Amino acid sequence: MKITALAGGVGGAKLAHGLAQILPPEDLTIIVNTGDDFEHLGLSICPDLDTVCYTLAGLANPETGWGRVNETWNTITNVEKLGGPNWFRLGDQDIATHLERTRRLKGGEPLSQITKDFCKAWGIQHTILPMTDSPVHTIVNSDEGELAFQEYFVHRQCGPKVKGFRFDGVDVAEPAFGVREAVESAEAIVICPSNPWVSVDPILRVIPLPKKKIVAVSPIIGGKTVKGPAAKMYAELGIEPSALAVAEHYRDLLSGFVLDNVDAHLSDKIRTRTLVTDTLMNSLTDRARLAMDVLNFIGSL
Repeated sequence: MKITALAGGVGGAKLAHGLAQILPPEDLTIIVNTGDDFEHLGLSICPDLDTVCYTLAGLANPETGWGRVNETWNTITNVEKLGGPNWFRLGDQDIATHLERTRRLKGGEPLSQITKDFCKAWGIQHTILPMTDSPVHTIVNSDEGELAFQEYFVHRQCGPKVKGFRFDGVDVAEPAFGVREAVESAEAIVICPSNPWVSVDPILRVIPLPKKKIVAVSPIIGGKTVKGPAAKMYAELGIEPSALAVAEHYRDLLSGFVLDNVDAHLSDKIRTRTLVTDTLMNSLTDRARLAMDVLNFIGSL
């Protein structure tokens, strides 16, 4: 089965890794949100893209889900001593990624080609694509004014109350090289358990999805998110956070929806076919198990 997955954040990266454990490289393409990309300390940083790549390469910090395993912090510690900003913690290994990406971007190379080369260097065989090679910036409209996403997410630790979102540059952004082909050639599209508002919506704004099997996995379990601010965002926008709310978010797209066992009582309220299963991914085995559940579900649609 040829699958294209849409992903961002730690939850999305985990399911993408699960799919990669099952599907051969020619049958899986992962398209990653770049709306949270930003420049910091003069470096071009792609948090979602790096999280997905590090996870598939086996390089991700298993405790946080983001950043590099066995990381050291000498550079950022000395930046702090010199009076520089330290709110976005960049490890020494991670900085190497940003340095080389920045050098090549400034040389005129597209992000998609740079990502392809990085994946090869890290031993990743499956295709990982940024949603676009053009700059797109997620802006959070909050009760404290407009905030760039990383300012809201990391610096302010999701404290301000969310009122809405804007994606600067999305109207002129074109899908990155290979993205359209991946979407059109896929037998099915999997929307990973990523934040619908800030990880998936930017992708959907750049890449209109064709009519085919599309299955989403809820990032909300029992009214809460395992990681990240999605449930808080729903609540502050006046929507009760739940798997049902996520299904409604995607309702015009979906052929099927996957929700956790604890939310089984919501299944009858969801206006598409559902799969109720264990969606928590606490181990590598869990990732592969959920991925197999999703693939079997797609096969039954």
